[in-house]
Amino acid sequence: MVFFASIAAKAQDGSNLVNALKSANAEEVSSYFDKILDIKFPEKDEIKSIGKNQAGIALKSFFDNNNIKGFELSSQREMGGTMYIAGKLINAGEGYKLSIMMRTKEGKPQIITVRIS
Repeated sequence: MVFFASIAAKAQDGSNLVNALKSANAEEVSSYFDKILDIKFPEKDEIKSIGKNQAGIALKSFFDNNNIKGFELSSQREMGGTMYIAGKLINAGEGYKLSIMMRTKEGKPQIITVRIS
Protein backbone atom coordinates (compact mmCIF):
# COMPACT_ATOMS: atom_id res chain seq x y z
CA MET A 1 0.00 0.00 0.00
CA VAL A 2 2.89 2.36 0.79
CA PHE A 3 4.22 1.79 -2.73
CA PHE A 4 0.95 2.99 -4.29
CA ALA A 5 0.82 6.00 -1.95
CA SER A 6 4.37 6.86 -3.04
CA ILE A 7 3.38 6.70 -6.73
CA ALA A 8 0.28 8.83 -6.06
CA ALA A 9 2.37 11.43 -4.20
CA LYS A 10 4.89 11.60 -7.05
CA ALA A 11 2.10 11.97 -9.61
CA GLN A 12 0.57 14.78 -7.51
CA ASP A 13 3.93 16.57 -7.28
CA GLY A 14 4.34 16.19 -11.06
CA SER A 15 0.84 17.62 -11.61
CA ASN A 16 1.58 20.54 -9.28
CA LEU A 17 4.79 21.27 -11.19
CA VAL A 18 2.96 21.11 -14.54
CA ASN A 19 0.32 23.50 -13.17
CA ALA A 20 3.07 25.91 -12.04
CA LEU A 21 4.53 25.77 -15.57
CA LYS A 22 1.09 26.30 -17.14
CA SER A 23 0.63 29.43 -15.03
CA ALA A 24 4.19 30.55 -15.93
CA ASN A 25 5.04 30.78 -12.22
CA ALA A 26 8.86 30.59 -12.17
CA GLU A 27 8.99 30.99 -8.38
CA GLU A 28 6.75 27.98 -7.82
CA VAL A 29 8.67 25.93 -10.41
CA SER A 30 11.95 26.76 -8.66
CA SER A 31 10.49 25.57 -5.33
CA TYR A 32 10.91 22.05 -6.80
CA PHE A 33 14.64 22.59 -7.48
CA ASP A 34 17.15 20.36 -5.74
CA LYS A 35 19.86 22.16 -3.71
CA ILE A 36 22.20 21.79 -6.71
CA LEU A 37 21.04 21.23 -10.32
CA ASP A 38 22.02 21.62 -13.97
CA ILE A 39 20.24 24.19 -16.14
CA LYS A 40 20.47 24.97 -19.87
CA PHE A 41 19.04 28.00 -21.65
CA PRO A 42 18.82 28.56 -25.43
CA GLU A 43 22.06 29.61 -27.09
CA LYS A 44 24.00 29.40 -23.81
CA ASP A 45 26.29 26.78 -22.34
CA GLU A 46 24.79 24.42 -19.79
CA ILE A 47 25.40 25.54 -16.21
CA LYS A 48 26.41 22.53 -14.13
CA SER A 49 25.96 22.35 -10.36
CA ILE A 50 24.22 25.71 -9.92
CA GLY A 51 22.67 26.43 -6.53
CA LYS A 52 18.89 26.40 -6.07
CA ASN A 53 18.59 30.15 -5.39
CA GLN A 54 20.75 31.21 -8.32
CA ALA A 55 18.94 28.79 -10.66
CA GLY A 56 15.59 30.20 -9.48
CA ILE A 57 16.72 33.75 -10.26
CA ALA A 58 17.97 32.65 -13.69
CA LEU A 59 14.68 30.85 -14.49
CA LYS A 60 12.56 33.84 -13.40
CA SER A 61 14.73 36.13 -15.52
CA PHE A 62 14.32 33.80 -18.54
CA PHE A 63 10.51 33.69 -18.06
CA ASP A 64 10.33 37.50 -17.74
CA ASN A 65 12.73 38.30 -20.61
CA ASN A 66 11.00 35.88 -23.00
CA ASN A 67 7.43 36.73 -21.97
CA ILE A 68 6.59 33.13 -21.02
CA LYS A 69 2.79 32.85 -20.67
CA GLY A 70 2.21 29.13 -20.19
CA PHE A 71 3.16 25.54 -20.91
CA GLU A 72 1.87 22.68 -23.07
CA LEU A 73 2.71 19.23 -21.69
CA SER A 74 3.78 16.70 -24.33
CA SER A 75 5.20 13.90 -22.16
CA GLN A 76 5.34 12.90 -18.52
CA ARG A 77 6.78 9.56 -17.45
CA GLU A 78 8.71 7.84 -14.73
CA MET A 79 11.49 5.30 -15.20
CA GLY A 80 13.60 3.80 -12.46
CA GLY A 81 12.81 6.45 -9.87
CA THR A 82 13.42 9.34 -12.27
CA MET A 83 10.50 11.45 -13.51
CA TYR A 84 10.67 13.23 -16.86
CA ILE A 85 8.45 16.10 -17.95
CA ALA A 86 8.65 17.54 -21.47
CA GLY A 87 6.68 20.13 -23.37
CA LYS A 88 6.66 23.63 -24.76
CA LEU A 89 6.92 26.95 -22.94
CA ILE A 90 4.46 29.34 -24.60
CA ASN A 91 5.12 32.98 -25.43
CA ALA A 92 4.01 35.33 -28.22
CA GLY A 93 6.50 33.70 -30.61
CA GLU A 94 7.37 30.11 -31.40
CA GLY A 95 7.93 29.17 -27.76
CA TYR A 96 10.66 26.97 -26.31
CA LYS A 97 11.05 23.25 -25.78
CA LEU A 98 11.40 22.33 -22.13
CA SER A 99 12.56 19.11 -20.50
CA ILE A 100 12.82 18.52 -16.77
CA MET A 101 14.32 15.57 -14.92
CA MET A 102 13.36 14.92 -11.28
CA ARG A 103 14.47 12.43 -8.64
CA THR A 104 13.05 11.79 -5.21
CA LYS A 105 15.29 13.21 -2.51
CA GLU A 106 14.41 13.69 1.14
CA GLY A 107 11.02 12.15 0.46
CA LYS A 108 9.89 14.46 -2.35
CA PRO A 109 10.58 14.81 -6.08
CA GLN A 110 13.17 17.49 -6.78
CA ILE A 111 14.29 18.90 -10.14
CA ILE A 112 17.87 17.97 -10.95
CA THR A 113 17.99 19.08 -14.60
CA VAL A 114 16.21 21.80 -16.62
CA ARG A 115 16.81 22.14 -20.37
CA ILE A 116 15.21 24.88 -22.46
CA SER A 117 15.86 25.06 -26.21
